[in-house]
Amino acid sequence: MSAGGYGPAMSFTLTVLGSSGSYAGPGNACSGYLISAGDARIVMDCGPGTLSRLGEHVDLARLDAVLLSHSHPDHWLELPILRNALRYVLGREGLDVYGTAETRVLAEHLSGDLAPTFRWHDITAGDELDVGPLRVRTSRTDHPPETLALRLDHDGRSLVYSADTGPEWDMADLGEGIDLALVEATYLDEWQTGGVHLSARQAGRMAREAGARSLVLTHLLPGADVEEYRRAAAEAYGAPVHVAEPGATFTP
Repeated sequence: MSAGGYGPAMSFTLTVLGSSGSYAGPGNACSGYLISAGDARIVMDCGPGTLSRLGEHVDLARLDAVLLSHSHPDHWLELPILRNALRYVLGREGLDVYGTAETRVLAEHLSGDLAPTFRWHDITAGDELDVGPLRVRTSRTDHPPETLALRLDHDGRSLVYSADTGPEWDMADLGEGIDLALVEATYLDEWQTGGVHLSARQAGRMAREAGARSLVLTHLLPGADVEEYRRAAAEAYGAPVHVAEPGATFTP
């Protein structure tokens, strides 16, 4: 819904629109997730290929907000296409978009004025804000450029999205009581990460140390052996692990 306020708390779910790391693999899109909280619908990252998948789940004109983690194009490059849809076809103005200042500059370079279609809000590390019915907190990750992990709280449940990060970021920076951790696991082995991404095992260890009650891996490279990633992460996490696949829905 948009202008009329929010109804009573109901569901809190994450639906995977895309989960490929760096580029979209066959049958997948880059990073993008639909957050449903009560009757609000919020997009968290919108990499290439996610817009058509988003349209399978929600009327684009009825979106409540967009949250963007950082300026790397595989996490936001569908935003100018969403602007085209809203401005030139659907006649929607004033959609709230939250992202880093660097992401805004790049989006303006591609699209020109973002207003009135988007109402942009610069965010940075340590921010706490209300996005629809969600309470959102941000934390700077171990990844160039400025990259923000996001904690979403709704109706007593919590979801943490690592965005892209190397191993020096501490998920506990976003607080205790994490019900669902959505964590990047770009590579299977640690020697491949270059210190700016995580391996599957590092993702499992990070979620375990933060006390996350469940773990979903995302941002795997196209062609990755999903079961190998799952096993490596589960060994480090100490419990079964899920892998984000397009269309999958998870409840914190």
